[in-house]
Amino acid sequence: MIILLGGSGYVGQAYQQLLAQKGIPFRNLRRAELDYTDSATLTDFLRETRPDFLINAAGYTGKPNVDACELHKAECLFGNAVLPGRVAEACASAGVPWGHVSSGCIFTGARPDGSGFTETDAPNFTFRRDNCSFYSGTKALGEETLVGAPDVYIWRLRIPFDHRESPRNYLTKLMRYDRLLEAANSISQLQEFVAATFACWEKRVPFGTYNVTNPGPVTTREVVDLILQSGVHPKDYRFFTDEAEFMRIAAKTPRSNCVMSSAKLTAAGITLTPVREAIQRALANWQKA
Repeated sequence: MIILLGGSGYVGQAYQQLLAQKGIPFRNLRRAELDYTDSATLTDFLRETRPDFLINAAGYTGKPNVDACELHKAECLFGNAVLPGRVAEACASAGVPWGHVSSGCIFTGARPDGSGFTETDAPNFTFRRDNCSFYSGTKALGEETLVGAPDVYIWRLRIPFDHRESPRNYLTKLMRYDRLLEAANSISQLQEFVAATFACWEKRVPFGTYNVTNPGPVTTREVVDLILQSGVHPKDYRFFTDEAEFMRIAAKTPRSNCVMSSAKLTAAGITLTPVREAIQRALANWQKA
């Protein structure tokens, strides 16, 4: 039995689909039926149901994008920084191993040599650096609350995309925005992300933090070129001159653009499709809403 928190969201729905496909019993625990944000309530529930594993896909991302987090800071702070700590307390008390969906948006740029950030690198897009969006700051705090927590995976998701049109899908966003910001990023194919993270538990890889991104960085223009080549959404894709213009015209808060290494995950025996191939596959199987 698997307990899933945040199962109604973009990532949570993908977990529901994966578990259903595998025929693994799970329960999508909704706050309307049990206030899992209260550690004592969640502890009692876990002791009673005795699940094998818990997945926390709950959090606050803001709609339509992270700019909304600047307007709803209390909800963002609670969902991304407080809640993980409370889940950790409950799982530790009940003796339940678990996995937490975190974010790679706690980084910006790349390592000095141009390579991707690893799990041993300290986050550099945080409140402690005073250079981040409120969303990224809270996600970094969420990881800090889990330092020392037993039997937990921290899975870093990075700009999810898949083959279905959705406001949460990175490819859809590029198709819909009037103008785009050119940047290099690591990104995560959604279905591969959930499969890889659950494989951490299935294969019993060591607990700890894992960057779960498709290998290889990709630039915004490269993704646009793949969209145009696919014929899925032909249009004149326009770009901002630079980040300064983007911030002046289109954004209320800084964005994380970063390159990450998934070598640790690969070393554990779990691999994702190279990023350009994954994008091409998503576009080849594109489903409109």
